[in-house]
Amino acid sequence: MQHEMEKVAGVADPVDRAKAAIDLMARYQSHVNELSRVRREAIEEAQAKGMTQAEIAKRLGVSRGRVGQLASAGPPPERAFFGTDLVTVSLGGKYEAGKAPDEFPSEVITREDFGNFEHLRKLLGGMKLDAQYEVIPPSGMVNLNRDNHVVICGPRLSPLIAQVLEGDDNLRFAKDTAWHLLDKTAGKEFRSPQDEDGSAGDIGYLGRLPRLDGKGTFLYVAGIHSIGANGVIHFLENNLAELYREVRTRRFSTLISCRYDPKTLEVLESRRVTPLYRHEG
Repeated sequence: MQHEMEKVAGVADPVDRAKAAIDLMARYQSHVNELSRVRREAIEEAQAKGMTQAEIAKRLGVSRGRVGQLASAGPPPERAFFGTDLVTVSLGGKYEAGKAPDEFPSEVITREDFGNFEHLRKLLGGMKLDAQYEVIPPSGMVNLNRDNHVVICGPRLSPLIAQVLEGDDNLRFAKDTAWHLLDKTAGKEFRSPQDEDGSAGDIGYLGRLPRLDGKGTFLYVAGIHSIGANGVIHFLENNLAELYREVRTRRFSTLISCRYDPKTLEVLESRRVTPLYRHEG
């Protein structure tokens, strides 16, 4: 740290020096936010194990009142579910309607998927995490070997994603007359209400899957239809703390059903319809 500060202080051009200082402060602030989260989670864990605030205060060498302050200061523990720094949300892109690939069409994302990003950005912002999005080209190629990464893209749009999903021994996308989801462990089939009776509902997949380089994981969200991913995001908005307590940052997968307003596409209700399948024993 001292070396980095001395390096910034030694930049000759004053504007470049100011920019270097701003960049370094931002990097340190991300570390401060994450350490605050770790501290808060540790105090909560100690209390959950039966320690009183007085006992924790004695161990930390602070007052009991200070422990109370620390227990509520900083981002919530479930922030770690998404990462520790700027979160990149990769959204599946399609070619602009009415144009063939050789006409150099624009790559576009659905209204539902952009809405998902906006909901995620608000959720992450409340936990002191910034977010940015990128469009996965219609080829379906996306760099999965990154930290702090969320992918919202159906397997039919990305053969690469479809390959990774084959590693899930419990849940699987499948297609016959229509795309649907299978719970192989329970022997159950989940079809979208849209396809069954035309009602305003869908099913989505939520999981933490392995990166191709074997050095981490990424969060994956997809619906049978685009709106199913919205149902998953709605579930995260309303159940993140409980979900994090169950799986932390370990690999898992589950299915989420949702109902929505067919006029506004606003998700009205979401719920888990399968167990939380853990992939790490």
